[in-house]
Amino acid sequence: MLAPAILIIVLLRLYPLALGVNFSFTGDGERDGQPVGLDNYTELFRDPVFRTALENVGLLVLLLPIAVAIPGLLATFIYLRVPGHRFFRSVYFFPAVLSPVIVGAVFNLLLAFDGPVNSALDTVGIGPIDWLGDPDVAMFTVVGVHVWATFGMALVVFLAGFATLDAALLDAARIDGASLRQTVWHVIVPGLSRTIQFVVVTTMIGMLTSMFGLLYVMTSGGPEGSTYLPEFYIWVQQGQMNRPALASAASTVLFLVMLVVGLAQIALLRRSGRES
Repeated sequence: MLAPAILIIVLLRLYPLALGVNFSFTGDGERDGQPVGLDNYTELFRDPVFRTALENVGLLVLLLPIAVAIPGLLATFIYLRVPGHRFFRSVYFFPAVLSPVIVGAVFNLLLAFDGPVNSALDTVGIGPIDWLGDPDVAMFTVVGVHVWATFGMALVVFLAGFATLDAALLDAARIDGASLRQTVWHVIVPGLSRTIQFVVVTTMIGMLTSMFGLLYVMTSGGPEGSTYLPEFYIWVQQGQMNRPALASAASTVLFLVMLVVGLAQIALLRRSGRES
C-alpha cells in the first residue's frame, strides 16, 4: 500500500535530487558537462557573497524561536478565548493568503525612508531608519516581514494541536491557582511537544526556501549583498550568471544545511520534551 507513495517520492524527489548532486560535480561554460570534482564547492566557499548567505542562515536559526513563539502565544490566547478571539483568528491568518510579491510591495511603501513608518517614528522623537538600505538592519527587516506574512499558517497548526490537548489538565492548573506563565510552561508546552517540533522544522524550512519573493521585491539581495540567502544566490547563479552547475552545488549545500538543522532541532526538542 505504501508503494505508490514511495514511487512518487523516488521519481519526483529523490531522483531529481540525485541528478542535481551529480550535476554539481560538472563544469560550466567552456567546461560544460566535464567532470570537475569539487571545484564548484571550492569556488562557493571562496565567494564572500555565498559566505554571507550562510551567515544569514545562522541568523535565521537564532531568530527561529521568535518566529515560533509568536504564533504559539497567539494561538494560546485564542484557545483560552480572550475577548474577540474569533475575530483575531481570522485576522491573523489573512496575511498567509497574500502573495509575497504583494507583501513586499506594500512594505516597500511602508518602510521607505520617507514612508509612514519613519514619519510615525519622527513624531515620537526617533530619527528615520533606513530599513531596507542599511546592511545592519535590512536582513532583520525582511525576516520580520516574512514572519508577519507567514505566521498565520503556524497559528492554524498550533490551534489543531490544542484540539488534542487534555482540557482537564488546564482545568486542574486553573483550580490549583497556576498563573498564565506557569500554565503555558508546565501544561501547554509539554502537551504540544510534537506540534512544536513540527512547527519548528517547517518554519525553518520555510525561512530557508520561501523568502525569495520578499528578497527579490524588497532588497534584490542588497544592500551590499547583506540580504542574500542560499535560495537567492542559487537563482542569481542560474538565471543571471548562467552557472547551472555552480547553482546545483549551492542547492546541494542548502539541502545539507536544511537536513542538519532540521535533525538537530528535532533532537533538541525531543530531549527537552523528555526532561520536562
